[in-house]
Amino acid sequence: MPLFTGVVPPVVTPLNADFTVDYASFTRVLENLIDAGVHGLFVLGSTSEVVFHDSETRQAIVEHAIKVTNGRVPVLVGTIDPTTDRVIKHSRIAKAAGAAAVVVTAPFYTRTNQAETADHFRYIKDAVDLPVIAYDIPVCVGLKLDRKTTVTLAKEGAIVGLKDSSGDDGNLRYVLADMQDDADFFGMTGSEIVVDSVLAMGAHGVVPGLANVDPHGYVKLWNLVQAGDLAGARAEQERLCRLFEIVWISTARTSAGSAGVGAFKTAMRQLGIIANNTMARPQRHLNDEETAKVDAVLKAVGLLG
Repeated sequence: MPLFTGVVPPVVTPLNADFTVDYASFTRVLENLIDAGVHGLFVLGSTSEVVFHDSETRQAIVEHAIKVTNGRVPVLVGTIDPTTDRVIKHSRIAKAAGAAAVVVTAPFYTRTNQAETADHFRYIKDAVDLPVIAYDIPVCVGLKLDRKTTVTLAKEGAIVGLKDSSGDDGNLRYVLADMQDDADFFGMTGSEIVVDSVLAMGAHGVVPGLANVDPHGYVKLWNLVQAGDLAGARAEQERLCRLFEIVWISTARTSAGSAGVGAFKTAMRQLGIIANNTMARPQRHLNDEETAKVDAVLKAVGLLG
């Protein structure tokens, strides 16, 4: 079996009104996810607003998450930064804290090609004795991990898996087919709205930001697919698709990133999981009018009375 499978949410990092990390709320987020039966936690990913936190804050977030989790599920840590040596530094800190694996994107801001990006992953694997998971998110880093690059790195052992947030499900399918004889490799989708179909085509798990709002729904969806109940899985996926519509509520006023994570934070606040829906600057949080629309969706899908 692959090292990691199942539902592995990218964990929201709650902030206080003064933009510091709200660790009391963060603890509630972690406990809520674990109580729902998730199979792992991914801290310091895009949904965690990783690039907005300085090195000291990142370390504190990782150490807090691992302490609270206390071995109940594996904690995967995003060690995302523009260049190789900075990623290695973050990865060594994550290893010292007890991370189960590190999650790494292609370099960004720097202009690298597929060959240099492959070297980036090799250098990290050589420097840090932890499993490395490739994170394909071209919308944020400006480079798509080619099928050939991913498969080459996997066959070399430089990466153990792929977290695909590229939106290119066809490419993921080819990677899964290329690696089907390697029982150790895993591919996970970062999508919230096509999980049932991606799991049915052979993906090993899902990393949905929306699971911060409804982790029970994604665990239920995973269990239905594992049981072979594809009709039930489709019905649950469609309910989650209706919930996902909260990410478009503020798009007339905010960026796509602010609208998505901001909607998650707003819904979590309305459900009593976190205290504030503060976003890291310069991102905008959802306002009262937008919050009322989030509430309506939460009620429509059965999460809010």
